[in-house]
Amino acid sequence: MKKLNGTRRAFGSALSAAALLGLAPLAFAQDFPARNKPIRIVVGFTAGGGTDAQARIVAQKLGEVLGTSVIVDNRPGASTMLAANEVSRALPDGYTLLYAPSSTMAQNPHTFAQVPYDPFKDFTAISMGGRGPLVLSVSTTVPANNVKELVAYVKANPGKVSYASFGAGTSSHIYGEAFVKKTGVDAVHIPYKGGSDAAKDLIGGRVQYMFDSASSAVITSASGKVKILAIAANARIAALPDVPTFAEQGIAGLDLPSWLGFYGPAHMPAPVVAKLNAALTQVLAMPQVREFYRTGGYEAGATTPEEFAGITRSTYERWGAMVQQVGLAKQ
Repeated sequence: MKKLNGTRRAFGSALSAAALLGLAPLAFAQDFPARNKPIRIVVGFTAGGGTDAQARIVAQKLGEVLGTSVIVDNRPGASTMLAANEVSRALPDGYTLLYAPSSTMAQNPHTFAQVPYDPFKDFTAISMGGRGPLVLSVSTTVPANNVKELVAYVKANPGKVSYASFGAGTSSHIYGEAFVKKTGVDAVHIPYKGGSDAAKDLIGGRVQYMFDSASSAVITSASGKVKILAIAANARIAALPDVPTFAEQGIAGLDLPSWLGFYGPAHMPAPVVAKLNAALTQVLAMPQVREFYRTGGYEAGATTPEEFAGITRSTYERWGAMVQQVGLAKQ
């Protein structure tokens, strides 16, 4: 009998422990975030760029919504892989987030031989942040005002025209190679260590064209030394309403998805993810935030975590197919 009673007590204790464990995530979510513990948004770019600026306005508003401090931590390098790797190794408690472009999850695994993270196993998708395509920017030293004229110019100067990219294996490089293959031009690829360095040489006329982010291109075109000839998307964008897409100019296939979004480490508690997603949805719907994104060539907008996970997967597959078509070797 004593043995039976002991077994019952042990079983009851196990049930109590299980019940407590089941309530733990809910209790944690109710306490999240703690006022004395800041949330950190890691960005894989230097301070002052378009992605950093977006992260900072979201961080400010997110802190107001959640009632705690939210800071931006810049960890540039290795095509955003340093930042992504750091977040993938962080505690999945909701206090370390990643704000990353689609290239981090959808392109890097296809173009780099050594990627220190798995885009699907090592992260929790939280929400889309904004959509913004790459655009084709051309130096004003090039006598071309549309894609057809640029193609004619490059063909008239085989091997003498160069195009810049953010770096080997980046989205701007992939688009550049796809453009070469689809048009049959003979252009020289000049990789840089980032978009800002490439844009400086485009403004200076040392390279003739590049696929740049819309946010950067809007700024460089204001210099009067750069022209934007085409949008690499399936529709025109509000920031550049007069610039046609590639499809409108007779070139199909240069419209792969390009976006930025929020991730956390894998295995985050579902209630914490839901709380962060609700807060981000509120922030990204604010008129001030939406206008800030729009002036930089992006459209702010949240998604559910499930939707964002699906977008990540589908974008990964589409970019993989493009890399295979281009025949780009892993760096």
